[in-house]
Amino acid sequence: MVNFLSNSKHALFALVLASSSLLTACGGGGEGSTATAGADPGTAAAAPSTSNGTSPASGALTLSGTPLASIAAGRSYSFAPTASPSAGVSYSITNKPAWATFSTVTGALTGTPSAADIGTTSGIVISASNGTASAQLSAFNLTVTAQSAGSGAATLSWTPPTQNTDGSSITNLAGYNIYYGTSAGDLTTKIQVTNPGLTAYTVADLGAGTYYFSISAYTANGVESAPSIVGSKTIS
Repeated sequence: MVNFLSNSKHALFALVLASSSLLTACGGGGEGSTATAGADPGTAAAAPSTSNGTSPASGALTLSGTPLASIAAGRSYSFAPTASPSAGVSYSITNKPAWATFSTVTGALTGTPSAADIGTTSGIVISASNGTASAQLSAFNLTVTAQSAGSGAATLSWTPPTQNTDGSSITNLAGYNIYYGTSAGDLTTKIQVTNPGLTAYTVADLGAGTYYFSISAYTANGVESAPSIVGSKTIS
């Protein structure tokens, strides 16, 4: 079941979890899938604050932000500093982790490490410049840890959207984002499903507890639908 929303600039659509597919399965590992696991606050520790970015005496440019100090293998990592003012700023990095990518436009450090990347990258420094002034964050270390596995699983299924608001067929559907967490109002873990043809996905390695899930669809040009209703599953 799909509910369509309109937007003056983009044709957006809202994905709704199929009513016949309430989250199922409990115990045992789930099936694998071509997806990227999202950042898991339960396995990531905050690094010491690096909000004391240096700047010229004139205070023309400051850089702030607090990156995570660790991330579990298989989870996606994302950190972007904040420059003030932000106009005309370009970014650079030293000691970038081999598994990560870095944007010189936004300063974002992103990536999903694998088990082969377990270990620590030391002395990472992100810098910014606006052509006349520069600033940098304090050096930080980033550790990739082994991913802890639970024994529970929950299966979600959905009906893919097929039409835009104006009734035309969706031709650039690219995949789905699954959001979940242990609170209905804090779905902080993200799984990106890059196959738009899938209609179900099993979230595996869940420990005991109640988990809440929502799903959205996204297009090839990055337009994301409104999230679905939130469903839940208790793992015993």
